[in-house]
Amino acid sequence: MSNRNAQIAGTGMYVPEKIVPNSYFNELLGEDVDTWLSENVKIYERRWTGDDESTADLAEKAARVAMSDAGVGAEELDLIIISTDTPEYVSPSTASVVQHRLGAVNAGTFDINTACAGFVTALDMGTKYIQSDPQYKTILVIGAYNMSKYLNMADKKTVTLFADGAGAAILKANNGESGMLASALETKGEYADWMGIYSGGAHEPISDKVLAEKTHLLQFVHKFPKELNPETWSRLIKELCEKASINPKDISRYFITQININAIYETLDIVGVDHDRAEYVMHHYGYTGSACIPMALDQANKAGKIKRGDYIIFIGSGGGLAFAGALFKY
Repeated sequence: MSNRNAQIAGTGMYVPEKIVPNSYFNELLGEDVDTWLSENVKIYERRWTGDDESTADLAEKAARVAMSDAGVGAEELDLIIISTDTPEYVSPSTASVVQHRLGAVNAGTFDINTACAGFVTALDMGTKYIQSDPQYKTILVIGAYNMSKYLNMADKKTVTLFADGAGAAILKANNGESGMLASALETKGEYADWMGIYSGGAHEPISDKVLAEKTHLLQFVHKFPKELNPETWSRLIKELCEKASINPKDISRYFITQININAIYETLDIVGVDHDRAEYVMHHYGYTGSACIPMALDQANKAGKIKRGDYIIFIGSGGGLAFAGALFKY
């Protein structure tokens, strides 16, 4: 039991077919936002769901790719964890919907919401289920994001950045030859009311007033300190590496929240590694929240950028503010 760990056995991702180029926002907003997005944020286009696509659709399709990659059948799944802050319903869980669609008749389910830090949080949780309880041998972890459904089309601060997609990973029990070496979760709750979707729940149910004021849609209420993410991300990287007795330069691939490419660059500069050591998916997929890290993982996996025995690190952050880090031997 003491050596039991969880290997990342397979990965998958799915994005909607609808491509929304930057030029769309030039027409929508009546000004040139393409130049700024392309030059400063490095986002050139993104994917949005159609009217008939939901979060469960994205999650199911990413899950099937990951299961195929891992060679795992639905009946082998012991647990399904979905991280999303754009759920299928307020209740019940999105994971229960996906469990039924997959035919995962032996799997328990639950959702978590730590916003864009969610996939890394779920990866940590899934690993610890496997490490601590022998009845869990195969776990499906999904990060799913359908934020286009919650965008104010007149809000330049949000509508140009956020996009839709899902990424998934299969965790399988092993005898400790690979898996998670260190993890960390932390929250700066003083920022909870700075960015989010503040209506539609118990605090402020949907009403005519809410719909008129559009407070059921995503809002940036305050501008976050520019240094907050790079300082926190780099500190987490150093702390996780120290726990595992390795150096940041030993990490083969970095998977970091994709909301700001310059924040990733600054983080890598602080820990002393080249910018090309990180995986980037924002260029053609926009900012996909809890899905961006597993999407980047699948992209790197399928491109052969990571191999068995490599050290890889996941650093997520999102509204709350929630932060999550996990260091794996792949």
